Amino acid sequence: MVAAENGALKGAKVGGMADVIRDLPQALAGVEIQADVIMPSYGFLTAQGAKQIGEFEVSFAGRNEPIKLYWLAHPKVKGANIYLLEHGLWQSIPGQIYSQGTKDRPFADDATKFAFLCVSVAKALVTGLVPMPHLLHLHDWHTGCLAMLRAFAPEYQALQAIECVFSIHNLALQGIRPLSHDASSFAAWFPSLFAHLDVTQLADIIDPRYPHCINPMRMGIRLADRVHLVSPTYAKEVLLPSQPERGFFGGEGLEADLQHKADQGRVLGILNGCEYPQALTKKSFKRMGLAEFTALLSGIESALVQWQAAQSQVSGVDMIAFTRLQALWRQASVGEFPTFLLTSVGRLTDQKVLILRHILPSGLSVLETLLQQLQQTQPKALFVLLGSGDPEIAQFFQTLAAKYAHFVFLQGYHEELSQCLYQVGDLFLMPSSFEPCGISQMLAMRSGQPCLVHGVGGLRDTIEDGVDGFVFYGEDIKSQGEALLAKLVEALERFDSSDWTQLKRKAKARRFDWHSIALDYNKQLYNIL
Repeated sequence: MVAAENGALKGAKVGGMADVIRDLPQALAGVEIQADVIMPSYGFLTAQGAKQIGEFEVSFAGRNEPIKLYWLAHPKVKGANIYLLEHGLWQSIPGQIYSQGTKDRPFADDATKFAFLCVSVAKALVTGLVPMPHLLHLHDWHTGCLAMLRAFAPEYQALQAIECVFSIHNLALQGIRPLSHDASSFAAWFPSLFAHLDVTQLADIIDPRYPHCINPMRMGIRLADRVHLVSPTYAKEVLLPSQPERGFFGGEGLEADLQHKADQGRVLGILNGCEYPQALTKKSFKRMGLAEFTALLSGIESALVQWQAAQSQVSGVDMIAFTRLQALWRQASVGEFPTFLLTSVGRLTDQKVLILRHILPSGLSVLETLLQQLQQTQPKALFVLLGSGDPEIAQFFQTLAAKYAHFVFLQGYHEELSQCLYQVGDLFLMPSSFEPCGISQMLAMRSGQPCLVHGVGGLRDTIEDGVDGFVFYGEDIKSQGEALLAKLVEALERFDSSDWTQLKRKAKARRFDWHSIALDYNKQLYNIL
């Protein structure tokens, strides 16, 4: 497996793809498949017990670049290996392995370093420094150039002897860069190959919307043997053109390529899995009491303090959160706690919160209307939202957090606090405009917390409306926002009824276990084995 992230190593996780790369090798081992992983060291992963096993040079951007190759045993899977490639171009900070880029040069730094990753992996494989696998499994746009090198570069044609599959975790991010005339362009990275590409080969790598640009995501789709989407519903959605004005996000410009592949029977939708440790599955659940409330407050306090460690001054958003936290501690000191806890954990991107930000005909956003709705129907309700990402979205949440005392917005990522919110919440909100698979809803359900979700992608595949959670739909973003609010009313009405416990039980009983999914991988995606 070639990937940019890996949750099996500390600091190498940013999104849900890291969870897949962490858990899938263990699941595949259960069906007698050894899955090794190769990725950049990012300048810090080698400190986790890796041993240097070789050095080699790669021709990239007109220079011969020296690469160090490290190895470590997979921390969770006996016999499986993790290979790390080290070079200054991949230097990063733990947990921040991607570059933000700029509006005028999006993906510029990341596209260069992942193109470099692809050629480095190709060289390590064909020279035998890393054993040639039976199958090459690429993950997301970061690895698209490897499918291209396998197909077009004479020096790496040995890779054509093995099958290549390409998993899409998020089609919205494609790594688009200029074909030439830029330091971060195909011609700059691979000048010799660029000079020899014919018209047919160029047609496989350029973006269908921007003919003077390359698209690494498209390279993976066009040039891998099979394409895997991370849920059955998402695999169907991407065959249709996106209509953002209607709130529908499908193929993101690559629907024709995906449809062509689907017509050949080479597009597969296999859901991601979730781990179910005994400590959590055997744990009984009950409504939040004072003990659970104080544990949550301690978790919030710990996260806020840890975030401040890297700051020279307290930010406005953290100051608001500290203020809300002190008020909640005062409530706890007299034995009071929320009668309804709404939770949400996720990245601050339009994918996740576009619906919440939409302005309704009333002049209020969906989120502000939701907060008012909570205030009226559950006066002692609390909404805690944890996430980081887009500064503009963060500002939107910050403004409402200052206005509504029952809304606590925590800007950042904190694993322990995330787990606490999954375990103590009454209802988990996940109103994504599109969701390839989603892991947060599985983690909430695992702890017996029902979810309120938009019926798209993996959310539709994992939650049954009215049975183990709540699912809303809508023909456009306005109707989606209104449907979300209507479903919240329905959930609040059922919350105090006798069947809420049954709803929680059914949510907790749902299983998306990796072993069953590994069997699907073996039969459908890895069918050469």
